[in-house]
Order: sequence, then structure tokens, then C-alpha cells
Amino acid sequence: MKVFKFGGASLKDAAGVKNVASILQRYKGESLVIIVSAMGKTTNALEAVIDAHVKQTGKAQELYNNLKEHHYAIMRELFDAGDEVFSLVNDTFVEGEWVLEEKPSDNYDYQYDQIVCVGELVSSKIVAAYLNKFGLPTHWLDARDVVATDNTYREGWVIWDKTKTNAQKHVTPLLEKGGFVLTQGFIGSTSENFTTTLGREGSDYSAAIFSFCLDAESMSIWKDVPGVLNADPRLFENVIKLDRLSYKEAIEMTYYGAQVIHPKTIKPLQNKNIPLYVKSFLDPDAPGTEISSDTEDTYPPIIVVEKNQSLLHISTTDYSFVAEQHMARLFAKLAELRLFVNMMQNTAISFTICVPNIPDRLEKFIKDVSDQFRVKKEDGLELITIRHYNEETIANLKKGKMVLFEERIRNTMQMVVRNVPTVERREVELERAKG
Repeated sequence: MKVFKFGGASLKDAAGVKNVASILQRYKGESLVIIVSAMGKTTNALEAVIDAHVKQTGKAQELYNNLKEHHYAIMRELFDAGDEVFSLVNDTFVEGEWVLEEKPSDNYDYQYDQIVCVGELVSSKIVAAYLNKFGLPTHWLDARDVVATDNTYREGWVIWDKTKTNAQKHVTPLLEKGGFVLTQGFIGSTSENFTTTLGREGSDYSAAIFSFCLDAESMSIWKDVPGVLNADPRLFENVIKLDRLSYKEAIEMTYYGAQVIHPKTIKPLQNKNIPLYVKSFLDPDAPGTEISSDTEDTYPPIIVVEKNQSLLHISTTDYSFVAEQHMARLFAKLAELRLFVNMMQNTAISFTICVPNIPDRLEKFIKDVSDQFRVKKEDGLELITIRHYNEETIANLKKGKMVLFEERIRNTMQMVVRNVPTVERREVELERAKG
């Protein structure tokens, strides 16, 4: 049994759905579990709906209706009028409307999960219906019947024993009937049957969960790139495709922010030695990248750029040392707000951290620690990580940048930078020349 995952880019329109069906035609008769994301930028659109609903701008229903019409337009290209998929999808959209009819919840993350899940549910119903029409027998499955999580909304923690039991109960019998099993990425359920999500871009992780629980032969992620690249092709020219990666290297890349795979994906696969293939849905016969058991391969410099970062400069209000008890309180608050620390540095009376710029969470963090700490925030920054760095690569990446601080360990170099405007850049270069 194999697990395939198709993301939003592969399903952004009717042509994308047809292309996925043509890829799956190659595997007709095989035992496949297929994980799909929401179509295109649907999750972003649903986040706008949620924001409008919470702020009561009066625009939530209009935005929701626009999203519905976009999906109906795709379905009209794929199905004849009157096909039962129209009523199935409409029923799912109605469930989202019920949430919008209620007053905004005090728990934003809970409300987020109850609405944003509509994207995956609708997408999966459309794709499953089209595969059946295409002649590929497919069983639709609600992932919430399988993936059990705790009550941490927007970042649900998987309850593995229960999830594994659920997978054997719900997925295995469908596979034994023959045909594909198709379900959703990104979503799970609490013991009270409330929907949870697994973190943004969490469909990769969902595929790894199913792979682990069902002892898959392999897992494949289908993307719009030829495989894992050593840098983002949207930011850099002459990028290199990596034919093979060890689990360890893949974990390091995702930890530092590489977007090609969700950070939690690798561990469940490594635990059972399940190989992961990153393949192109634009060129399905190409080999892609294989991620498997640790190797001693030599890698080129691997560059990860995380934009929209903030530096928090934290100091005690009484000028006392930033000691262990202060660190304990700060990190407890960061954990509570799910603010991931990408880099940190401390002096005797100050502590600086680099975190993603998530305005609502940062504002709450600053407010909640203000009784004991002063916090100065710098926005508009980038975090650049270089695995297997060399001095030439570092020098090239520093061009046109002001480096606010950097850190090097054996295989990894990180720096927080700000882009320097042209006039200011010349002044900086002159100062460097004088120095």
C-alpha cells in the first residue's frame, strides 16, 4: 500500500483535477491512500472569511459566497448538471454557513478550525467524484474519523494509539474492497468530535500519519517542482535538484523553514523506515527526490529564507540579569502562544529572539510580560539559513543586506537581515570600506 499526497497547487482548477486523475490512472488496480489539500488558495480565502466574521465587518458571507461560486465553476467543467456531487458539496458549504450564523467565539483558534476545514472537505468530495467518473473506483473517507488529536486548535497534537486503531478500523476495510481511498489532509478531530487542524500546510503531515498507521510501502508528495531543491527557485537562479536526501538532512531543512515538506512529516516515516518521494505533477515520470535512511552524501549549500520575521529585544525592567527564572517565564509564554523561536542571543541584561511576525500573538506576548520586561520589536526582517555553508555563499547572500546578528555551528549558519535601500546601501558599503 502506498500513500500519495496532492497539494492545493495541483488541484487549483479543473485542468489540475484532470491531471491528477491522469497521474492516478498509472496506478489503477494498486492499493492507494490519497490525501488531498484544499484547492488552490482556498485556505487563504477561508482565513479572510474568518477574519471578517470575527471582526463583524459584514463581508463574511459575501466572501464565502465568492468561494462557493469558484468551486461550483470548477465542478461545472468536470461534471454534468445534476450530478450528485453538487448536492454533496453544497451540504458541506452549508455546514460552514451554520458556523457563520453564530456569534463569533471567544476562542478564535477553535472557530478557525470549524470553518477552514471546509476547504479540504469540499476539495476531497470533488476529486473523489471525478476519479469515480474517470473510471478509477474511489472510496471517500472523512479524515476526522481517523486522525484523533487533543484540544489544541490550529496545532492539534496527534493521539497516536487512537489514530492507529481508527486507521485499521476505517481505512483497511475500504482498501480490502479494492479501489483507492481518498481523504483530507490538515484536519483531525477531538474526542468531543470538534474539528482540529494540524498546523498550516499540514497535509504532508497527514499523509505521514496515514503512512505510519497503515505501514505504507512508501509515501509520495506531488508538487509543482521537480523534487527537493537546494533553494527556492522563486528567489534564486541556478538551483540544484537533490536526487537523494537522508531523513536527518530533511528534518534539518524543514526545521529551519524549508517549505517543500511540513516539519512534522519526516519523523513518523523515519520511525518505520518508510521512504518519501517528492515528485512533480507536471512531469510525473521524472524520478524526483528520494528521502530515506541516513546516508553520508555530500550536499551543496542548502539555503532557506524565511521572510516576515521579527526581532524581540527583551530586557528586565529593573536591570537585573536575565537569569534562568526569567528564561523559564519567557519560554513558558512563548510555548503557550505557539511562537516558534528561530534564533536567540542573550547578554547580561537583555535577551533577543527571532520569531515569525504573527501580530496578534506578538502583541499578547508583549502585553503579558510587560510587568517584568521591556520589549522592543523590529519587523520587516528575513532569517537566512545556510546548511553546508561556504564563505562564497555567505558573502553573496549578504550583498544588499544589513546583518543584525548571526550564528554559526558546524554545518549551519544563520543570520537575521534587513534589506538595505540603495542610498543607505552605498553608505554602508563606504563605512565597510573605511573599516
